[in-house]
Amino acid sequence: MEFNLEYLEKLANIVYENDLSEISLENEEQAVSLKREKPVQAVPFSNVMPTTVTSQVISSPSKTQETKSNEHKGTPITSPMVGTFYSSPSPDEKPFVAVGDNIAIGQVVCIIEAMKLMNEIEAEASGKITEICVKNGDSVEFGQVLMYVE
Repeated sequence: MEFNLEYLEKLANIVYENDLSEISLENEEQAVSLKREKPVQAVPFSNVMPTTVTSQVISSPSKTQETKSNEHKGTPITSPMVGTFYSSPSPDEKPFVAVGDNIAIGQVVCIIEAMKLMNEIEAEASGKITEICVKNGDSVEFGQVLMYVE
């Protein structure tokens, strides 16, 4: 029994283009099964090397954000992604920042976990933390205000 290489290449392309992990076909004469191994990285929170992501500072807020910024003092630090907010590097360590702390540009202010990757969020503005808007372990959305810096 001989396999048609062109046919196998087409199947392999289908697996790749559709991000499938496996495809199996069978008829009376032959059976073909293609499997693609995807690396899985499962690591506990405390052993993860964080990835650095710079936060967004909104320079020209929309009308709804302008009303909110009038209620809050300072420049917002927003989430650059959807994920889970962590205020400290591990559950038994102190938070990166607290209300009243002075921070510098580039200082890590929190971690956002997205798809099991820990992303360090750095401040793009220096000043004093006036408000932290989310709690440790909260889910956050892209663009959601995490804290304010004055």
